[in-house]
Amino acid sequence: MRNRLIAMTGDWLAGLDPEAGLEKPLNWLQRHGGLRMVNRLVGLSIPFATRNRFRVEAVSRGYVRARIALKGNRNHFGSLYAGAYFLVAEIPGGVMTLFDLGPDYIPILKEMSLQFLEPANSDVTIELSMSETTRQAIQADADTTGRAAFTLEGELKDETGTLVARSTAHYRVRKKGFEQAIGHP
Repeated sequence: MRNRLIAMTGDWLAGLDPEAGLEKPLNWLQRHGGLRMVNRLVGLSIPFATRNRFRVEAVSRGYVRARIALKGNRNHFGSLYAGAYFLVAEIPGGVMTLFDLGPDYIPILKEMSLQFLEPANSDVTIELSMSETTRQAIQADADTTGRAAFTLEGELKDETGTLVARSTAHYRVRKKGFEQAIGHP
């Protein structure tokens, strides 16, 4: 059931204009309803994300924007806690994988690094993107070998647009149900 919801929500969001505002009220309502479903699915899969006020703000083919709230995620000197940076930098890669490749491809984080540049004293957002060529290569590799590796780099920004951190996340995607042919390593 969850896999069908992921596929349906991804198809739903892919067909909507991500830039449409209230001048297209039906599109706006549909997009916001789709994003609520994405965040609900994230919360069901990773309850920790919801408790820490993580949310996906935009999803389209090859693109995810997410936010983590400062409220509830402050460190001992009042800025964003380091673990919150990791949360907002890591989950969007999985969201992108699920919605771009589909629920038959399982994203697994293998390694991630963050370069902290400035303390964040507000909510932080990250935008991740992947070209269609890269997506197709990942899917072809996973379809052929059962898995594929890829890297996503992101810039984490505070509410003023200041770059507060950079992330590099190395993922592996695994194809569900893949069985390697006999005689092949």
